Amino acid sequence: MIEQPPHIQSIPVYKPGKSSVDGWDGPVHKLSSNENPYPPLPSVIAAMADAVSNMHRYPNMAAPELTRLLAERYGVAENEIAFGGGSVEVAAQLIRAFAGAGDEVMYAWRSFEAYPILVRGAGATPVQVPLTSELRHDLPAMLAAITDKTRVIFVCTPNNPTGPTVGHDELRAFIAQVPARVLVVVDEAYVHFQNDPAAARGIDLFREFPNVAVLHTFSKAYGLAGLRLGYAIAREKIQEGLRKVAMPFAVTDVAQAAGVASLAAEDELQARIDVLIAERTRVEAELAAQGWHVTPSQANFTWLQLGDNTEAVSAHLTSRGIIARPFAGQGIRITIGDAEANDAVLAALADAPRG
Repeated sequence: MIEQPPHIQSIPVYKPGKSSVDGWDGPVHKLSSNENPYPPLPSVIAAMADAVSNMHRYPNMAAPELTRLLAERYGVAENEIAFGGGSVEVAAQLIRAFAGAGDEVMYAWRSFEAYPILVRGAGATPVQVPLTSELRHDLPAMLAAITDKTRVIFVCTPNNPTGPTVGHDELRAFIAQVPARVLVVVDEAYVHFQNDPAAARGIDLFREFPNVAVLHTFSKAYGLAGLRLGYAIAREKIQEGLRKVAMPFAVTDVAQAAGVASLAAEDELQARIDVLIAERTRVEAELAAQGWHVTPSQANFTWLQLGDNTEAVSAHLTSRGIIARPFAGQGIRITIGDAEANDAVLAALADAPRG
């Protein structure tokens, strides 16, 4: 009988957000996956439609036009950018390229759910460092947890699912104390929703430290979650490792075309981002006024710290057609949607069980 090897047996299965509610005949608001509530812009859809005509050909793995645009934007060399099927796939490349059996990959916890899956899938050992009581990265504790086996450290800022950022100065001081042999990955999947001037600036840290890689995605702010397009900014030596383990042709020509068109339409996209940030502020203020424990977020979601009341509140939301993302015994992450969805959340939580 064929059996999975032990390191695969230990992997938790990633659970995607639900998309339907049984027994509810009203409007359903899916706020469990941090998706952008707005569809792609017409110019982006047109670019994708043009690219579809070449789907009988393999995509250009170099993504030259998109590479050039991003290199110009960030002031980096073209060979310092590499793409993957979403930033999560690029994160997987980084782990596979620089960690394996007997190696350790560190990250805060709770943080992005995929980290332990990706680490164990590479045969490496995950090291989870608890967040502070304010649900922020505990950088001193992470420094203390570094061993001779540490190969990669992920810093998710803004942090998914809790929302806070890591400060730029504190992250810079942290990286300065990390051994140069350890790769520090600044995962900025939600950076476009960040408006705190003191928050970490991954690109500046990349320029200063050769062992820093920065992850970005087109899934969230750009509204291209279904196309799977992300990238890493890292020094050429790191990129060499990424390219060795990357899945060939993972980024389609359609995704590349959408990325190029999105970069050309950033003023329009920024207007949408500004609306979501304003909605985030409104939702968090109202929830605080209702008496909920809200952790201020710099992402496109908000976090309710609920502890043992998590399951009851999640069930209440579901009964009102609202699909959020509960984390048993801890809290609920609720994506900021359009105004209608956010109003539904506020109305539902106004009379939700308080524990």
